[in-house]
Amino acid sequence: MIKFPVDDITSDRSSGIIPASGNVNFYLKLYNAETSKTVPERYTLTVQPVSQSWQEGTGLDLENYLDYTVGNTGSDWIQRTKDAGGSVLNWANAGGDYLTASNYDQLFESGLENMEVDVTILMEEWLGGVYSNYGFGIALSASQEITASYNLTGAANSFYTKRFFGRGTQYYFKRPASEARWDSRIKDDRGNTFYSSSLSTASENLNTLYLYNYVRGGLTNIPDVGTGLLKVSMYSGSIDNSAPSGSKMTLVQDDTYVTADSVEYATAGYVSTGIYSCSFAVTASKTPPTRMFDVWYSGSNRYFTGSFKPQTLEASQISLRPTYYINISNLKQSYRANENARFNLFVREKNWSPTIYTKANSIVETETIESASYRVYRQIDALEAISYGTGSDYHTVLSHDISGNYFDLDMTLLESGYEYAFKFAFYDSGLKAWSEQDETFKFRVENYEY
Repeated sequence: MIKFPVDDITSDRSSGIIPASGNVNFYLKLYNAETSKTVPERYTLTVQPVSQSWQEGTGLDLENYLDYTVGNTGSDWIQRTKDAGGSVLNWANAGGDYLTASNYDQLFESGLENMEVDVTILMEEWLGGVYSNYGFGIALSASQEITASYNLTGAANSFYTKRFFGRGTQYYFKRPASEARWDSRIKDDRGNTFYSSSLSTASENLNTLYLYNYVRGGLTNIPDVGTGLLKVSMYSGSIDNSAPSGSKMTLVQDDTYVTADSVEYATAGYVSTGIYSCSFAVTASKTPPTRMFDVWYSGSNRYFTGSFKPQTLEASQISLRPTYYINISNLKQSYRANENARFNLFVREKNWSPTIYTKANSIVETETIESASYRVYRQIDALEAISYGTGSDYHTVLSHDISGNYFDLDMTLLESGYEYAFKFAFYDSGLKAWSEQDETFKFRVENYEY
């Protein structure tokens, strides 16, 4: 049996650290503890929500198999709790009392696997007050419980020993966890916009731009807009491309962001505190502007004017398989254990060959990777601390803006006093697979303040 406090999750959700229901998944994670005992094979563990309060006790001695809870404080197969007066309260059903809803199963083939179960529905029910949080009960499936108790001859039948690490383990990354995962990436196309093309689908022709309203260093909602809507119109540039000029450009009608009644502007929506975004598509003219300007406004109030360089999409006569040089441009040697750090990724193709003029007069621009993910492992033993989030959650997929790809990492997820390393993987649409890049970037996490 195991119970996690949900008050911290509620607090983080209220403060905006964890997204609202429907935008985050919760996982119960338990880690296999090696043992000299025989480990069972091909069995199913069921995770069920406990329906009554229970008391934590000393537990079971797995060396001599002595049950220290019997007659003492704590819960076991029969006993639920022992109150201050010494009275023992038992479960209504031997083995514990559970809700019939929100049950989860995991098959263990070798028996040595870790447990990782998506418990999102139950966690949201706890957070929403549908059920009281009495924790999880983890046991063999009902059919295997019966088989484990008695075989056909009536004799006891053993499923041997399966152990998970508890919260008191000395291994930092083996502690039980209730892990929240969500897709927090921002895909700001300001540095990677394209004119509409018949080579792309309607959704692929959409470009997304963001407005970030910083006031005295902090993101703040625009007072007259709040969480409401803005309008964004596109303009071509003046002769020297220093400011918007001429009339509003006609955007492609998509009936979501640009409607028949508003082809001269796209509707921008609220993303989070101080951040707004809009999506649009625009068709290139015979002589397309090399620079465009986006003007954000509401009524007679103009709030922001930005610019970007749209590109023209072209087909190729060869199958592209680019290789990249990558670097973390702002990587430090060490980080505080309580720090939330942002990392900026510089990317360029390895076969990039600048002219002398370009090399002498320009800053090399980073290339934006649409789908990039990171992982973190500990250097001393290669233990993976954070895995690639390339499944359904995309919790380690990088964001991008005009400066390139970037991501944030909360250092409290890592044990201090160790050196770690980043690795990156880019999605290859031709191979339909993620390809890990060669470079490794090392850093330490230290338990000090500066």
